[in-house]
Amino acid sequence: MVCQSRPDTAVPFRQFVLKTHSRCNLACTYCYIYAGPDRSWRERPPHAPPGTVRQTALRIAEHVRAHGLRDIRVDLHGGEPLLTGPGPLLDQAAALRAALPPDCRAHLGVQTNGTLLTEPVLDALAGAGFRVGLSLDGGTPGLNRRRLDHAGRASWPAASRAARLLARRPDVFAGILCTIDLTSDPAGVYRSLRALGPPMLDFLLPHANWTSRPPVPPGPAGPTPYGDWLCTVFDLWWGEPGPAPRVRLFTEIIGLLLGRPSTSEAVGLSPVVALVVDTDGAIEQVDSLKSAYEGAAATGLDVFRNSFDEALDHPGMAARRLGAGGLCAQCRSCPLLTVCGGGNYAHRYRAGGTGFRNPSVYCADLERVIRHIASRLASEVRAG
Repeated sequence: MVCQSRPDTAVPFRQFVLKTHSRCNLACTYCYIYAGPDRSWRERPPHAPPGTVRQTALRIAEHVRAHGLRDIRVDLHGGEPLLTGPGPLLDQAAALRAALPPDCRAHLGVQTNGTLLTEPVLDALAGAGFRVGLSLDGGTPGLNRRRLDHAGRASWPAASRAARLLARRPDVFAGILCTIDLTSDPAGVYRSLRALGPPMLDFLLPHANWTSRPPVPPGPAGPTPYGDWLCTVFDLWWGEPGPAPRVRLFTEIIGLLLGRPSTSEAVGLSPVVALVVDTDGAIEQVDSLKSAYEGAAATGLDVFRNSFDEALDHPGMAARRLGAGGLCAQCRSCPLLTVCGGGNYAHRYRAGGTGFRNPSVYCADLERVIRHIASRLASEVRAG
């Protein structure tokens, strides 16, 4: 997700996540959408009708003109956005370009599980100016054992084909998103993904909270298992002798330690400036909130009746643009406040009254990895 560089409740949206398909051809065991508490996807149209696509494009253009935006990011998601082939994605891009003023540039992206990505599909997407991101749990069949289709068949053969196609098209390859699995060796995961040649890797903490705790494998575990996992990967990445992919979480933390603003919702205090438009035109907050409870991402607004400026005023949207003012007292008094920023908003949820006004359920893990990176950075500076 894109973040604005300074906390401000009035900043406009700059990233628009458009759901082109509300279903998925995989049944990943850890999916927070289809295996989580929010079942609203069942009520959505399977794919966005042309009228919804056109109206969404008009709303984006309206927002761009109202705020004088020169650059926006538009990501087409699902479900699996390629379930109906590239045609609807190309239509969405065409509708958007027809609606936007000529002085605004739209950076287009598609996030896919890769199983439906073929060379002709990739050619079509590249020709329309899309960059393509891939979701994987690692670069081997064994590491992707949780990513199965609805018949229980492995997705890896098709996903690995997609990875090879994208590796040959660095101009189109946006990178790989990988959800952390503590049962997988961090060094093995990093090296296997590194071998696929992505320009960027992003290691994601599983969407969990104080009510639905993060998965921890059976047996003895330290107090910071996710932080330890990430520290192992960081040391491998930091010590790479040659060019290495950008690892988004690590570069974000390094930038924050050096005083730069964040551009990710995972860390830092910069307000998130993204919204989601579902296949029925509903305007929603980011999908990660659906891991908390049924309806957590809902706003009650839609592109047919409401502008995106109205969405800016929604209490849920506003709360995520408050910076330090939106955090609990424990976070505000923490010495790592400006770097951690309370972590991902969805990970702060606790049922029973406090809602999202809590530290992240990964608080100790975030402290572990931030302090580790700070120590390595300080050593490098002293040695330099």
